[in-house]
Amino acid sequence: MNLRLRTVIYRNKTEIENVPIFSCEPCQRSELFPAVKPQLTALIRTLNGQERKRVLFQDYSELANLLYKLTSKENAHVSVDDLIEERVNELLDLFLIARSLNDREWMEDVCQRLQQITGNAMATYS
Repeated sequence: MNLRLRTVIYRNKTEIENVPIFSCEPCQRSELFPAVKPQLTALIRTLNGQERKRVLFQDYSELANLLYKLTSKENAHVSVDDLIEERVNELLDLFLIARSLNDREWMEDVCQRLQQITGNAMATYS
């Protein structure tokens, strides 16, 4: 199965772009990349089904964000490790800013984003 970024349509009204999906072309089967399921489920819970909208999933999932960056032409020369390191450093900088402002909600969001990256990175290397 190949990992691809696809658009998922929720309730025929909301397009969620760049969702990591495993696809098998010969059998035409697709399934959600398991590591992003919690973020997709949380996002869907927040959607209001009455209005049409387009959502970029990479804004909600760090793994989708990294995969999106990896597939962009401007990052063709950048290694996976470098992209991960750059994003972790960005998030750590944001955490320091949030802590200096004593913004607990922001700090928690940044911690969850770091866990998405580090939890999956550790599973990759073990």
